[in-house]
Amino acid sequence: MKLYQQQLSLPAKRRGFHLITTEILRAMPQLAGIQAGICQVFIQHTSASLTINENADPTVRVDFETWFNKAVPENDPDFLHNDEGPDDMPAHLKASILGTQVLIPVRNGRLALGTWQGIYLCEHRDHGGSRNILITAWGE
Repeated sequence: MKLYQQQLSLPAKRRGFHLITTEILRAMPQLAGIQAGICQVFIQHTSASLTINENADPTVRVDFETWFNKAVPENDPDFLHNDEGPDDMPAHLKASILGTQVLIPVRNGRLALGTWQGIYLCEHRDHGGSRNILITAWGE
C-alpha cells in the first residue's frame, strides 16, 4: 500500500463557499500513482469547514452562504462565545454542521468525484485568515 501526505496552506479568502478542488489536486500529484484508494482532505481549523457539492453553477455557493446565515445568525443574544466578534460562535457552529473533513475515493489515479462535484472550503469568518489543509491519500 502507498501512503502520501501533504500540507496545503490556502491564502485568506472572503467569507463564503470556495471551490478548492484544483488546489487539492495540485498539492497531491502522487494521486496518479494510486489505482484504488482513499483521499482524506482535513481542515485544521474550527471556524471553517469542508464539503463536497455542485462545482458548475456559482449561485449554489451563494445560496449555501444565504442558508447558513439564516440557520445560524450573528448577534444571537444567547451566544456567550463572541471574543472575536459577532461571527465567532456562528462560525464554530457552521463548521460543526459541515465538518472538518471529506473522504473521496481514488480510482485510476484520480479523485472519483461525480461530474458536477467539487471540494469547497467553507469560510465562515469575515476575516478568517489563511487556512491549513492536510491531505492524506492511501491505496494500491
